[in-house]
Amino acid sequence: MSESLQSMQTEVCIAGGGPAGMMLGLLLARAGIGVVVLEKHADFLRDFRGDTIHPSTLDVIHELGLLDTFLRLPHQEVSQIAMKMGAVRVPVADFTHLATRCRFIAMMPQWDFLDFLAGEAARYANFKLRMPAQVTGLIETAGRVGGVIATTPEGPLEIRADLTIGADGRASTVREKAALAIEELGAPIDVLWFRLARGPGDPDDTAGYFGPRNMFVMINRGDYWQCAYVIPKGGFDAIRAEGLPAFRAGVVQLAPFVADAATQLHDWDAVSLLTVRVDRLKQWQRPGLLCIGDAAHAMSPVGGVGINLAIQDAVAAANLLAAPLREHRVTQDDLKQVQRRRELPTRLTQWFQVMVQNRVIANVLAGTGLGSDSTLPLPLRLLGRFPILRRIPARLIGVGVRPEHVRSPAVTKVPAP
Repeated sequence: MSESLQSMQTEVCIAGGGPAGMMLGLLLARAGIGVVVLEKHADFLRDFRGDTIHPSTLDVIHELGLLDTFLRLPHQEVSQIAMKMGAVRVPVADFTHLATRCRFIAMMPQWDFLDFLAGEAARYANFKLRMPAQVTGLIETAGRVGGVIATTPEGPLEIRADLTIGADGRASTVREKAALAIEELGAPIDVLWFRLARGPGDPDDTAGYFGPRNMFVMINRGDYWQCAYVIPKGGFDAIRAEGLPAFRAGVVQLAPFVADAATQLHDWDAVSLLTVRVDRLKQWQRPGLLCIGDAAHAMSPVGGVGINLAIQDAVAAANLLAAPLREHRVTQDDLKQVQRRRELPTRLTQWFQVMVQNRVIANVLAGTGLGSDSTLPLPLRLLGRFPILRRIPARLIGVGVRPEHVRSPAVTKVPAP
């Protein structure tokens, strides 16, 4: 016997409960618009997602009146970023001079960030979050997207909506089903993610470590390091074939102070592969449909700015679409305005990421790049010598090319917590 089809009607259906989807859901619900967010997992508890909350995102949270509450959640504050090449330490970015409310990156597990956004959004009666609910198809009529089909534990779910948002990540089902053309920019690297316990004598820095043929990033998460070991594209099988002891030795060569902690890597199950891709949609929208965040533009991990870009997309979308959504008059030109607003920041950020990938990281992995002070590129030597220059990468990483501010109105009242 087949399962009965559930059906819902809403003004906006958002596929994907990541940073872009949850932030947009909160902003639209706050603006008095009916929103349903579909998240394919049953919870937000997944390791090795981006955990960086940038100063510009903290500004958005402040503009929503939620910053004090947010910063009560456990987090670490990173005010500077450095690189270490052999014995040479090069300060790269100094966030303490930014013209933002918070002059640091807040390091917080992404599940805590998403739980926070979901909790705030749930205070609005016009917001609904369905978990688990995986989008499998689009509802289309005469070339216009009018909602989605999803699978849930209770059976198939049909949601009809004035506007469908694809915020379901770099492997977006929405953009695939919408047949939106993708421009691939390429990435010569992949990343291995894992955790190591922090010892009492470990440094406090969040830093990148460069060796003759390898690169290792360590993010201070309080009682542990979140680690990213950069490898050539498609190189994981070769690393596995060399064995776990050789991999641990490569890690310790770059950061000798983790020698004891590295023994905790007992098997490859403790290591997760992030397949890096950098791409963007040529067109972010179709009638009735808009993609944002990684669904519109998959970012490299360089700079850790993917979450920030996704949040900025969500804020811009809410600013531009709240009024026409309330009046049930959203046109494709309204959706094109979102792409026009966010495309330049996306392109410039991806240009910078691809340049760093191809001209710095790829050379390091090939053994033709960094490794000692005598081989440091001129920009890094200048950053080390002139502290004022560290404000430039701090601006690019912490704020971005075109920071967005909350302009969408708060027309729905909620009770005080």
